[in-house]
Amino acid sequence: MMQIIAEQVGAYAPILLNGIKALVVLIVGWSIAGIVSRAIRHRINAQPGLDQTLGNFAASVVRWAIRLIVLVAVLGIFGIEATSLVAMLGAATLAIGLALQGTLSDLAAGFMLILFRPYKLGQFVDIAGTSGTVKDLNLFVTELVTPDNVQIIIPNGQAWGAVITNYSAHDTRRVDFVFGIDYGDNADDAMKIILDLAGADTRVHADPAPWARVTNLGDSSVDLGVRLWCDAGDYWELKFEMTKAVKEAFDDKGISIPYPHTVEIRK
Repeated sequence: MMQIIAEQVGAYAPILLNGIKALVVLIVGWSIAGIVSRAIRHRINAQPGLDQTLGNFAASVVRWAIRLIVLVAVLGIFGIEATSLVAMLGAATLAIGLALQGTLSDLAAGFMLILFRPYKLGQFVDIAGTSGTVKDLNLFVTELVTPDNVQIIIPNGQAWGAVITNYSAHDTRRVDFVFGIDYGDNADDAMKIILDLAGADTRVHADPAPWARVTNLGDSSVDLGVRLWCDAGDYWELKFEMTKAVKEAFDDKGISIPYPHTVEIRK
């Protein structure tokens, strides 16, 4: 009985040993892939003139290349040679292509995104109606973070094939406002108040010059359109603070900001 058990254990011993070897190679290889990819990312990102998008993408390529080598090595432990693996993959090319066509599309799109770089890390973009700050761009996906700190993962294939709006591509942006005043108020006085506030704000650029015009005669208000240029990083704060400042200045000068209302005429 003991002899039979010993023979069975001996028969499975090589498989068990190979399994342990494969597990060790897999764990060590995966760790090396992470260490090397992080080192490459830090090295590239430390170079002046190179943005972090390139470093992250290169690190992703290296990480997956090392992992592929590790997987081939693990298969070799079990007696599957690389040439045999290539032959098997060649025979199953159609099936694999159909199964992984989405993944391969994302991979190709990732290279196109890094080649043309319609967006970079840290930029605020809108991809097919989804807005957020670009946190990562790797071989397969683009990761966005929304202003309320929600993570959004977009496959690169969808990102490359979609309309991309990059709000951070240029150093400057135009801030547009529409302020409504009462028909009984003087439009020139109201526009002067707005332009004086704009001229006193150091964030507002003098070139192009601040712009204010009567743009519409609404049902209940005379609409004043205002265009101010500022640094891209000042866009939201300028928009919020200028809106508040105009409201307070209009109140101080007796200029009304009307709202839609109904007048009942009694007979």
